[in-house]
Amino acid sequence: MDIVFDEIGSYPLPEGAKDRVEQAFADEQYTDPELVTTICDAMRQKIDSGVEVPTYPQFQDMNQQFLRSINDPTCDDKPFLVKESCAEIIELSAIDPVARDYFKETGERLKIRVCITGPIELYLNQFGSTAYTDILNLLARSVDRFVKNALHAKLSFDVAVISIDEPSIGINPEIMFDDDEIIHALNLSAKSSRVDTQIHLHSPIHYTLACESDSINIVGVESAANPDYLELIDKTDLMQSDTFLRVGVARTDIFGMTAELNEKYQINVWKETARLDEVITSMETPDVIAKRLNHAYAQFGDLIRYAGPDCGLGAWQYQNLASKLLENTARGIAIFRDDIS
Repeated sequence: MDIVFDEIGSYPLPEGAKDRVEQAFADEQYTDPELVTTICDAMRQKIDSGVEVPTYPQFQDMNQQFLRSINDPTCDDKPFLVKESCAEIIELSAIDPVARDYFKETGERLKIRVCITGPIELYLNQFGSTAYTDILNLLARSVDRFVKNALHAKLSFDVAVISIDEPSIGINPEIMFDDDEIIHALNLSAKSSRVDTQIHLHSPIHYTLACESDSINIVGVESAANPDYLELIDKTDLMQSDTFLRVGVARTDIFGMTAELNEKYQINVWKETARLDEVITSMETPDVIAKRLNHAYAQFGDLIRYAGPDCGLGAWQYQNLASKLLENTARGIAIFRDDIS
């Protein structure tokens, strides 16, 4: 099976657009023409950069994007269980014009990845270091309603991948649930999924929780910035549970990378931006990215189903820089494909 190029979701806003976009979301003006244009432009940039399964541009806070509906008393069946009619990801409707244009240009329906914040992450945001299992399970059922609606939306694209985003698992010591409770919540959170379902982690230390979940079949590993993370994955665990990998092959820790440039040149590249392009001209080059993917493939072979940047690009500040990283990733994956063909 060919390795598919996808990406995580968040993306820089155009310069000067931050306040306007945040206000539109805060006011729930989801059809505001400027907001829709901003979302569509970012989606087109992802496609034009070569991303094969792009995620809708995630400009909202990953928790409030979903908690806004879950916590709305007019939108719940019971506390923490959102009504199915309210479990909508408004960005999906916003990108529909892009999908229609894509079909006109290619004759094919656009395939997209849908990221949804997972129940553990939502719970931590609301309750911190407590362990109310009933509430966790209600949040998980709410997440699944977003999954179900995304898959059944009558729009011009096909949802090829669902991602349950759980960056705190393996990192946040405030998680008080035991393994069985977490696995059960993961099962509930993507029960309706009938497509590849990823879990997006920032640390793979507890990746076996995903392997034991009936709803998750792809484990995401941020292995570009942290190549040793691959050493934590036991190939046997994946094979026995019929689980695959999404590997990070391009670094997205922009502040770590710019810190290296600052030290090298004794400047602040965010103020003296002439050197900023070195992030993509000398650090995250197609050859470097191809080498990382070759290394991961040597370890896991066809158990790798997806590859792309480690995490989202929202912190990259400049859209042209982010799109160039995506272009370099596309070229790196193309080099890898040539190498193994």
